[in-house]
Amino acid sequence: MHVPFTKMHGLGNDFVLIRGDDVPLPSPERIRLLADRHRGIGFDQLLWLEAPKRAGDDIHYRIFNTDGSEAEQCGNGARCIARLIARPGQQDLRLGHGTGSVGARLESDGRVSVEMAVPEFRPALVPFNAEDESLHYKLAAGGDALEVGVVSMGNPHAVLQVPDVASAPVQRLGPLLERHERFPNRANIGFMQVLAPNRIRLRVFERGVGETAACGTGACAAVVIGRIWSLLEPEVTVDLPGGALQIRWQGPGHPVWMTGEAVTVFEGTVQV
Repeated sequence: MHVPFTKMHGLGNDFVLIRGDDVPLPSPERIRLLADRHRGIGFDQLLWLEAPKRAGDDIHYRIFNTDGSEAEQCGNGARCIARLIARPGQQDLRLGHGTGSVGARLESDGRVSVEMAVPEFRPALVPFNAEDESLHYKLAAGGDALEVGVVSMGNPHAVLQVPDVASAPVQRLGPLLERHERFPNRANIGFMQVLAPNRIRLRVFERGVGETAACGTGACAAVVIGRIWSLLEPEVTVDLPGGALQIRWQGPGHPVWMTGEAVTVFEGTVQV
């Protein structure tokens, strides 16, 4: 079956968006082929859009990684969805997903803001294997003794502070930490360099994908961890390889707001 799709990106983190109401969901094998940048369309995540399942939502979405696994949340993807489905003149939207919904707003400067989840630190709900909640956890990986912050932004994240993201061992430690035994559902791994209380640099090794040009939930997680480590202010610019995101977080019990671009690349049809 051939179906329409839209290719979009947020800071180079790229997606294929398909309206799937009357379309069979592709198998993991088919998703892996579609994601292949030489034999398929190529993407970091497939965003599968369906009719809303909750009153007040404008859409329901599911997220699939390049390895065919399903993810819980995607911040850059949520911005692209809002940009794609907004009706003329519509500024505010609700985007439903598997465990709730997020608010989105189309800004006057062309960017999109998304109200992400309230950060979850309780280990069992990340999930992360730990007896007690802590600001710092010690992990061993690849012969290194590491200290990380752990948080869920609707999906699991670990954040390491590094002196320089350019030389950070992302490709060596990222895969080891993603599949570390203490993360039963695997995790996204952020390598954070603090430049100032209102600015950081970040590289993210995404679960099921590898390193990406940008990761919205990873940027949120890094700012949250930086805040609870008393390193960062409530509003932070996050410089990722693909560009900058603005992150705002008032503290525990509050949602995280993320603002950035959402760009349409091209449209087409593909066999699913």
